[in-house]
Amino acid sequence: MPHHADPPLERRLSASGHLARLEESRSTPGSWTLYVDGTPQSHVELDRPEWLGFEYVRRIGHAVDLVRAEGEPITALHLGGGALTLPRYVVATRPGSRQQVIELESELVELVREVLPLPRGAQLRVRHGDARAVLQKLPAGLDGAVDLAVVDIFSGARTPAHVTSAEFYSLLQPRLAPGGIVAVNVADGAGLGFARAQAATLGHVFAHVAIAADASMLKGRRFGNVVMYASDAELPFAELPRRLASDPAPAKLVDGEELRRFVAGAPVVTDATAVPSPPPARSVFLAK
Repeated sequence: MPHHADPPLERRLSASGHLARLEESRSTPGSWTLYVDGTPQSHVELDRPEWLGFEYVRRIGHAVDLVRAEGEPITALHLGGGALTLPRYVVATRPGSRQQVIELESELVELVREVLPLPRGAQLRVRHGDARAVLQKLPAGLDGAVDLAVVDIFSGARTPAHVTSAEFYSLLQPRLAPGGIVAVNVADGAGLGFARAQAATLGHVFAHVAIAADASMLKGRRFGNVVMYASDAELPFAELPRRLASDPAPAKLVDGEELRRFVAGAPVVTDATAVPSPPPARSVFLAK
């Protein structure tokens, strides 16, 4: 029998120059983590795609669950592909869904598809290029058709400035179906100035906004992720506080008056004022 070498689990990404690496857990076969320049970016359980490992991904997963009736197929748009964790989750929980992924790093998609193939029957179209540029060129058939748009865009550990502005979010708005939701992963640190401005910006573009984060994040005490949800319709989140509270890493839903206090005085981000998300301290990613 000829010996087949294992596929290389690293790929240098030409757009950013970052190094992407896939690593399988020694203790749990089929449990994989994607690192980009040493930053853990995605987690995939090949045999359990409905189980979401990262806290912030679970919080986006709740929006997948609640945006439409349970099990109903949706149209999803993912800006930022990572290891395709959320597209796999949609395939597992909402069979028959149509999905589009926009990813700048073609080599990343190749690596992920080679090592962690998608399940059979996944209706997934990957479009390569800058998220904002591709968003403006999506087919007209997606206008008013997207039930869930996920914005999870990172170059290394930072979100680029041009995908944080009111002008950028305004490009997403006409794509949403009635009742459609935008879910945004926002990384920020002490003081939460970046996150507060993102919430203000989403509130400038969309009629309804809510955010989810754990208590120490909301107090601005540490670096981490705040998930933001926005829609032109009222968010269907009656049971979300209970879901967030019972998560392995409990979080709180902030909306209404509490969200207004959180945002108070934060500027709406425009193309002229946009900056990248703050860099995390390296210690954030050291094993506990």
